[in-house]
Amino acid sequence: MADACSPGDGTPLWPEPHLVSPMHSGSPPAGKTVLPASKTVLNVGCGYRLRQKLHRHFHGREWREIRLDLDPAVEPDILCSIIDMSPVASASVDAIWSSHNLEHLQRHEVPLALAEFIRVLKPHGLLLLTLPDLRQVAQFVAEDRLEDQAYMSLSGPITPLDMIFGHTASLAHGNPFMAHRTGFTARTLHKVLIEAGFAEITLRQGGSFDLWATAYKPTPSGVKG
Repeated sequence: MADACSPGDGTPLWPEPHLVSPMHSGSPPAGKTVLPASKTVLNVGCGYRLRQKLHRHFHGREWREIRLDLDPAVEPDILCSIIDMSPVASASVDAIWSSHNLEHLQRHEVPLALAEFIRVLKPHGLLLLTLPDLRQVAQFVAEDRLEDQAYMSLSGPITPLDMIFGHTASLAHGNPFMAHRTGFTARTLHKVLIEAGFAEITLRQGGSFDLWATAYKPTPSGVKG
């Protein structure tokens, strides 16, 4: 369920060096063999098949995308909820890309989703996620700007009201998947990631009222990552 409130370009304003892999474009040099994808990224809450929905870190030829969503209308590869990803085998993916998903869950469901993320990731697998930063949103609300445009997304202007409760226009058109049921600040997001068992957690504030986080599944003792 790709969120209409997502800025939509799939690129944070803080590209960390360890997250940026070489970009490939055009045909390979003469005499070079294109190797098959060697890594798998699970795009949870993938939404419709738009390239900008997948973060640029995963655009290299070494990555194979698997699309997972709860909404059958977006024709995902795997149809299920992120709180029960039983169709996905344990320790089977190298990375998870989650763009504006956790806020659609009830607060008590968040640990269930993060536990599923941990389960399906390989040791030292990467979780890259982004979602609304309620601390930034609250500043707009405190200025009595609840329904003022905060930024422009692919779905049109986004207001603090949209970021708190879900995209108003999508909900009005009968799409219940766009409702927001919980929210996060940097501190609370860090807390739930720690409690879920993630390690090497890094958080940054984005430029569109968003938070960005990277986190890794710990590697068992005695096993090289």
